[in-house]
Amino acid sequence: MLASVHLNSWSVLMRFFLSTLFPILLLAQFALADSSQTDATVKRYCIGCHNDKNKTANLSLSGMESATVGETAGTWEKVLRKMRTGEMPPLGMPHPEATQQKAVVSWLESELDRNALAKPNPGTPSIHRLNRAEYANSIRDLLAIDLDNAASLPTDDSGYGFDNIGEVLTFSPLLMEKYMATGRRLSRNALGTLKLSAAIDKIKPSRGASADAADELPLSVRDGALVRRYFPADAEYVILVRVTGNPSAAAPPTQLDLRLDGKRVKLFDVKIDQAEEAQGTRNYEVKMAVKAGPHVIGAGFLRETPKTEGVAAAGRRGQGAPQISSTFIDYVQIAGPMNATGPGDTESRRLVFVCRPAAGQPEAPCAKKIISTLARRAYRRPVTVADIDPLMKLMAVGRKDGGSFDAGIETALRAILVSPSFLFRVESNPAGALPGSINKVTDLELASRLSFFLWSSIPDEELLHLAEQKKLRLVLAAQVQRMLADPKSKALVENFAGQWLRLRNIADWKPDPDKFPQFDEPLKKALQKETELFFSYIVREDRSVLELLNADYTFLNERLAKHYGIPNVKGSYFRRVGLQGDERGGILTQGSVLTVTSYPTRTSPVLRGKWILESVLGAPPPPPPPDVPTLKETSAKSAKDLRAALEAHRANAACASCHSRLDPLGFALENYDAIGKFRASEDGAEVDASGQMPGGATFKGSPGLKRILLERQDEFVDCLTEKLLTYALGRGLEHFDLPTVRDIRRQTARADYRFAALAQAIANSVPFEQRRTPAR
Repeated sequence: MLASVHLNSWSVLMRFFLSTLFPILLLAQFALADSSQTDATVKRYCIGCHNDKNKTANLSLSGMESATVGETAGTWEKVLRKMRTGEMPPLGMPHPEATQQKAVVSWLESELDRNALAKPNPGTPSIHRLNRAEYANSIRDLLAIDLDNAASLPTDDSGYGFDNIGEVLTFSPLLMEKYMATGRRLSRNALGTLKLSAAIDKIKPSRGASADAADELPLSVRDGALVRRYFPADAEYVILVRVTGNPSAAAPPTQLDLRLDGKRVKLFDVKIDQAEEAQGTRNYEVKMAVKAGPHVIGAGFLRETPKTEGVAAAGRRGQGAPQISSTFIDYVQIAGPMNATGPGDTESRRLVFVCRPAAGQPEAPCAKKIISTLARRAYRRPVTVADIDPLMKLMAVGRKDGGSFDAGIETALRAILVSPSFLFRVESNPAGALPGSINKVTDLELASRLSFFLWSSIPDEELLHLAEQKKLRLVLAAQVQRMLADPKSKALVENFAGQWLRLRNIADWKPDPDKFPQFDEPLKKALQKETELFFSYIVREDRSVLELLNADYTFLNERLAKHYGIPNVKGSYFRRVGLQGDERGGILTQGSVLTVTSYPTRTSPVLRGKWILESVLGAPPPPPPPDVPTLKETSAKSAKDLRAALEAHRANAACASCHSRLDPLGFALENYDAIGKFRASEDGAEVDASGQMPGGATFKGSPGLKRILLERQDEFVDCLTEKLLTYALGRGLEHFDLPTVRDIRRQTARADYRFAALAQAIANSVPFEQRRTPAR
């Protein structure tokens, strides 16, 4: 009996040992082996340069032991990144076997992530002033004024690649004056309480048809311009269009089509007599009654008449040059209001005036309701008596000075728009929180983080209500899905993709007109819109983020399709187009990226390679040494000359360490000229788009480059995650954030790399949901 009990107990202990203790001991043995392997690898291949004496790149690994990886995580993160990307050991130095290097990278990553999970550090966000885009969008959602509401504010500084970084969003007395003037203008426009005296507003559109104008104006109109303006009252306004040009007397007169909100107002025959009109200009105006609120003025020229086509055809038959009218819109001017009848029934007024005081009844209760509603949305939290009482006093002053209830509300609204509670995002430490302690942000703070991340704006009513009820975390995934599907998520395109992909640089990019005479304003706009629509489609349709590299579709209009050599695309509107062959596909072959990574006179494999390392692989090269000579422009008259010049440049050992990584990536895109047009040859010689990576891998052209990048897709997704997390947090990432980046990548991979999964993983991450209480 006792023997049986003894055997049963022994059996239970053995099962426990085999199922629980033995795997732990086995894993520990492997961990010790990997730890020693890591130390041996570092000692053999790294210490020779990175020691206390040499301190190459200001890094010493002397005395570093991987067993204490958690205590020196910042240094080990640098080692991990350099080894994973193959940058270290450098070219020409002994390298470990590929399997050994992969094992070390895998062990370091798992150990760093394990330590971060045991001791999370979400970081401490700084006070965040609303930047221009956030301010403009917040005004749009608060007051229903969807215009360039921040046009009068100065440009924001950027940090870590984005202009929403809290530590660089400074404040000054001049900026405060700008906020006060802008708040006064916006509140008066929204409520229609401005002094109704005629004013002149002159707007100078970009020359040539913008992409928006091409989409919103009829197909029968060319060289159109759109002007969006808020009309402050029901009144009469004079709309003037100034036309400039040098039309031929032999060509039939061009017709100017003036429209308001898409409806034709008047059709003018454009006749510019060069002998009479000053500098080839003439004004065309119309006086009309316009309802208060936002309106779109469109102006453009009707496309050439059959008579004009005949004149052009005669020129092609050798009967002289074609005589087609050349006219442009110089500016649009709006004068008014005149003979105003009142502020009108605008969406802004309906949004603000949630009640009206009854005749003969006290106005204070209704005023308090209006002001409380506005302040709650603007401040992104429930308001207190301390918030409302000063605003009610200002309302009373404005009511007395302005002589109306509306004037009093307008005064209180002006105060709300310059309140620190509106202009700044400030997160408070929990009561009793000790310095260095980790705490979850409140639901209200999480709602603001989420809305400014996905919308660059204040939370809407649904989000704010959930936060007030402390239920937001329970439905966070559903809210992310809802917010990405909302049109306001276009802020991710404009503000995140616009800076990550440098789309904002296109507006100021001017190629050499002698070398690229075909590059004009419509093409510039089209290049930008293609990438914006492409990124928006991936967000809106929840596509895989890997399609950013290898999509077999894009968005084109006729102008851009002709530039790319893609047939059967007609009309000025953009549409999704399936791609055949391998010349195009993904952001790397889109003209916008190719253009902003070139010089005005030629392509630049260095700029393009540097951009890929920084923005696609997340492995930016160090700045060049100060004594390294630059590549001379005169040495690069053709793609062939440029390759030869760069090869000579790499002969300098100081240059080779970086250019061996930069140049091959850039050479793979040499089939695309400085404005993104494909070229198989140049000056009769075939363009050499081949490259070889430091590890020996060879490839040719953009298809080969995309294959290399997709083989390193973890690095791409990590890079995209780093960029998006930086943008979401409004701060630069530190070494303690990198385990979070890798965890987000793994979560996204399990969901087939869908964009919504990436956004949800960020919203659920430690640095997004938590904060560290700073030292006093």
